[in-house]
Formats: sequence, structure tokens, C-alpha cells
Amino acid sequence: FNIETGEPLVTVEEEDYSSVTAEYLLKKMKEDSRVVGITAGTPTVMGFTAEKRKEAGRQFVDVGIAEETAVALGSGIAANGGKPVFGVYSTFVQRTFDQISQDVCINNSPATIVTFWGSVYGMNDVTHLGLQDIPMMANIPNLVYLAPTTKEEYLAMLDWSLQQDNYPVAIKLPGGPMLSDGKEVHKDFSKLNTYEVTKQGSKVAILGLGTFYGLGQEVAEKLAEKTGVEATVINPYYITGLDTELLEKLKKDHSVVITLEDGILDGGFGEKIARFYGASDVKVLNFGLKKEFLDRYDVAGVLKENHLTAEQIVKDIEEIV
Repeated sequence: FNIETGEPLVTVEEEDYSSVTAEYLLKKMKEDSRVVGITAGTPTVMGFTAEKRKEAGRQFVDVGIAEETAVALGSGIAANGGKPVFGVYSTFVQRTFDQISQDVCINNSPATIVTFWGSVYGMNDVTHLGLQDIPMMANIPNLVYLAPTTKEEYLAMLDWSLQQDNYPVAIKLPGGPMLSDGKEVHKDFSKLNTYEVTKQGSKVAILGLGTFYGLGQEVAEKLAEKTGVEATVINPYYITGLDTELLEKLKKDHSVVITLEDGILDGGFGEKIARFYGASDVKVLNFGLKKEFLDRYDVAGVLKENHLTAEQIVKDIEEIV
């Protein structure tokens, strides 16, 4: 930034999840005085520049660098009929695990938490890694943790979360560039843990969670080109629960199920799927990141090291099909 004026030297004009969040919430705030945006010292992660904070007025609260306070405040607002939305970098969720569990989830307060940059494509220094939110948040009772793959899915999830009063909801935004396909989302998110089959196939089923749904599509294409196997592709949406009916159906004509998740594998989404199939003949391959502290890493190198390229995944599938 310019030291004399404080003005940024680089401006980002492209739409991203931050700007989309601010635009969405400002509209909702004008329509409903119960909607409140909350930040813990990082207002621009939600796209709330000084100008937008002024526009939101008392419906936007910055508690300072105190994530614990932000979540406790959100729980209180929700318990009293408000519609709080707390936007937070994934790396800072660790500071407020206790409040999410004790204040929000035990009380089943219908607050909304949006986690940004919880991705291998996020911040990459060792004290700001955003790779552990799935193991942390996906195992707290009552919480519904959702993983959109596009802008449209994200906004549909926000709509549902603000309309309902039954659950605390968290939304894990995808890493990398924001994808937008312009398609309307008609899914009823109140039907918890219902996955969506986006391509029906056989033998191999691919569950691509959030960021890695696109990788799952790429794997399916390369697998078909190389082996002729047309894989089933699934968008799970729900990090916190299993679509047991669908998973049971897959047993009939699938021998291999693979999971892809943008985060640490230990305690993650894929392990839930593997546990479901544990006593069956279905083989499960979990793809994600191994548990380690990374620092100033190269994304491409980390993906390759963790067998997260389409070519590597297809090769791993070939070895067991």
C-alpha cells in the first residue's frame, strides 16, 4: 500500500467469495433487521470494507481479535431470534472450538458460521494453515457443516441457513478461484445428509467434497479414457453426516469408492465413508492431506506428494479395480 495515503497499490476487481458474501448480507440486512454480520478483526474476509460497514451500521459487529467472543455473541443473538453470520478464516477456528461446541451446539443455536480459506489453496505459512477445520468441526454434535462447490450452491446454503431455526450451520467455502455455473440450486438442505449423484456409472464411485468435486470430475473423465470404466460421481454437500441409503445402494454395482477432501485426512470426511464400508467387500480409497505442519509450501508439490493429481488417483484406482 501507499505509505503516505494508506491506499492499496493493488485492487482486485474480480468477484470472489468475500465480495459475494458482503453483497448478499447487505441485501438481507435491508430486508430483515434480525440479520447481523459478525467478524473478529477481519471484516474484509466477508467483503465488508469501511464503506460497506458504514452501510450495514449496527447490523455489522467487529468484536476485535476475539473469535471466542464472536461465536458466543452469535449464539446469544440466535437464541434471541436473530440471524447471525460469523465469517472467519479457517485457521482461526481452532481458537473458538470451545464456544462452537459449548455455546452454539449444546444449545442448538441456529447461528451461521462461514469458514474462508480452509484449503490447500489458502494461506500457506505454518501458523496460518487452514487444513484442520473438517476434523475440528465435523465431529461436533448438532452442527451441520456444508461444503458448496460453486457460488450458487453457497448462496443457496446461506439462504437455507438463515431461514431455518433447527440447527447451527457452518459452510466451508471452496479454495482456489470461485466457480459459478449460473445454475439455480433447488436442493432442500433441510433433508440432512442427502448426497447428489451428478453422473451415474458403475464399478467406481467418486465422492468429491467441496473444492475437490472438480478434481473428482476430472478423475472420472481420465478413468473412462484410460480404462473404459464410467465412474459414478457424487457431490456429498454434507461434511457432518452420511447418506447411508445412497452408500448402501452403491454396494450393488460398485467395488471401489474413493473420497476426495481438501483438508487433513485424520478424523476427516473420508474416514466416515471408510468406516461405513468397513465390514463389506467395497474397497475405499481416501484422498486428502496427511497430518503434518507445512510452511510456505508449493501447492502443486503438496498435491503431488499426497497423490492428489488426477493421474495419480487414476493409477491408484487401477491397482485395485
